[in-house]
Amino acid sequence: MPTSAPVTVLIPTLLRPYLDGRSEISVSVAGHGDVSALLDGLGEGRPLLDQRIREETGALRRYVNIYVDGEDVRRLDGLGTAVPAGSTVMIIQSVAGG
Repeated sequence: MPTSAPVTVLIPTLLRPYLDGRSEISVSVAGHGDVSALLDGLGEGRPLLDQRIREETGALRRYVNIYVDGEDVRRLDGLGTAVPAGSTVMIIQSVAGG
């Protein structure tokens, strides 16, 4: 039976316009409760937001870092990293300039 667990997602400044200016949002993570499911829920109905976070293949864009309770998901199980109920997920975008 699929479960749903609410988590807090901290939104970086560059992505806030896609979420009505909010700096954080509560998202229910369905299914296996991993980062991929969280991003599916966050991007549902927001295709431009999803495009800023993930490539067409579904992989994280190289300039986007995601942390679950302070741990970089790239050092864990990537998009398969578990997101337990009550977790805080931080999305960070690198900004390059010249």
